Amino acid sequence: MFYKFRPMTFLSWGLGIVVIFCIAGGCSREHYKAEADKEVYKIIDVKWQDSFGPKVNYKVSNVPPSANDVQIENAVPPSGIIPLAQAVAMATAHNRDYQTQKERLYTTALALTGERHKYALQWFGTIDSSYEDDKSVGSEVGTLQASGGVNKTQLLLNGVIVNAGIMIDWVRLLTGNPATSLGSVLSGDVTVPLLGAGAGKEARELLTLAERQVLYDIRSFNRYRKTFVVGIVTAYYNVLQQRDAVTNAENNYKRSVESKERLKMEAEAGRKSRIDVDEAEQSVLTAESRVVASQERYEQSLDAFKMSLSLPTDANVVLDQNELKALEEMGISEINYTLDEAIETALLRRLDLANSADWIDDALRNVFLRAEGLGPQLNLTGSAGVESPEGTNFDRLQFHRGIYDLGFEADLPFDRKTQRNNYREALIILEQQQRKYEEDMDSIKLAVRSAYRRLKETAERYKIEKNSLTLAKERVEMNKVLLDAGRVTTRILLLSQDALLEAQNNVTRALIDHLDAKLSFYRDVGIMQVRPDGMWEQRK
Repeated sequence: MFYKFRPMTFLSWGLGIVVIFCIAGGCSREHYKAEADKEVYKIIDVKWQDSFGPKVNYKVSNVPPSANDVQIENAVPPSGIIPLAQAVAMATAHNRDYQTQKERLYTTALALTGERHKYALQWFGTIDSSYEDDKSVGSEVGTLQASGGVNKTQLLLNGVIVNAGIMIDWVRLLTGNPATSLGSVLSGDVTVPLLGAGAGKEARELLTLAERQVLYDIRSFNRYRKTFVVGIVTAYYNVLQQRDAVTNAENNYKRSVESKERLKMEAEAGRKSRIDVDEAEQSVLTAESRVVASQERYEQSLDAFKMSLSLPTDANVVLDQNELKALEEMGISEINYTLDEAIETALLRRLDLANSADWIDDALRNVFLRAEGLGPQLNLTGSAGVESPEGTNFDRLQFHRGIYDLGFEADLPFDRKTQRNNYREALIILEQQQRKYEEDMDSIKLAVRSAYRRLKETAERYKIEKNSLTLAKERVEMNKVLLDAGRVTTRILLLSQDALLEAQNNVTRALIDHLDAKLSFYRDVGIMQVRPDGMWEQRK
């Protein structure tokens, strides 16, 4: 069609372009982000079961937290002392690896929203236009062509694919030329799978796997939370143990200095030899070296712990030594489980084992799906196209003059090498997953047995170390008296002081080992729950 442009033409085109871009940019980036967050967390909330633990501390950092989420600033308190509960809360809120695990869960649910979208009604709007001015034919005016349309596509759960749309030639609306043609076309097509893996099952399986993957990642995230809390609590007490070792080394140094000064005075009085004084001075140097080494180990462990809280290593903080005193007062506690009860409970409650069992179901469904791919594949197809008359009657579609097609697509099983290989591979994957489930069961039994034995061992070791500490203190005091009476040598006293230092460190280490063993046992049995504040509690 040919028409000479006027100023109103360009104005109409300009307004049309503005309208198009306004529609396209009608939603802000924040709107899309908020929409995605809302859909993702609705999916997670629905799939999160009560048995997994409290539904808290699972949202990514740039999403408003839930009401029960731990909300704590990653800042150094004014006192510079971080209690255990605050340390766990800071780690839960700001630890980098913990944030990555939350983001992994989010992206899995986000992928599910895309998979679900394939089964929703999808609308598409298009506007196409072009202007051609060909001077080679001697024309003084150009050719303007424009059309627009609305289309919809939908994939149904049974594999049916439906496409429909209407296209309108709307150039007259831009040019204002009543002589310009205006028409519309309504078209649509449908594909219905009837036989084989293509009969809706293959497409439906993709959605099923996406749905189940969110559940798997929720379980994995909750399993990770338990392991994370055990690690943070144990690391906290290990730092306190290193600080306690510094205190013990300093006290040992003071005892060595006192012994040296006393021996020096006795040597000046002629009651001790110079060799005794030299031995005492050597002991002082060794004790001083121990103080330096233990201080270095403490500072190194404290810096590493700061990183787990996402604090800078130069942050001026210390951990609360009162937490260690409270642990010492609490001592050790017995568990109420026999070994057989613990194993049975773990097999029922371990979330990672539940995932392993469900993966067998996934592999089994894949076997059935690949088996159907070996046979014939048959799809029923249909299409329709209806046009309006020329001129201005674009709203009068001529259904009686439409073009309608009905047919089928068949893929006969003449060549099934690829499908055969896929089927055989699916069988192998099923066998592998069954073996993995059995291996996971054995690994859990082994972990529980090891945790149970370690719990018993650390409890006994703590009792032994407590008795050893009492004996070491008595030996030091007794050897002081015996040294004054000349009944033991200086070396005996110095050795007893070293034994006291070792006994003090061993008691603290055994106590923390027992705490770690107890938390690990609760985690491996599956009875540990992570509270909203990040701390743990034992599930009944």
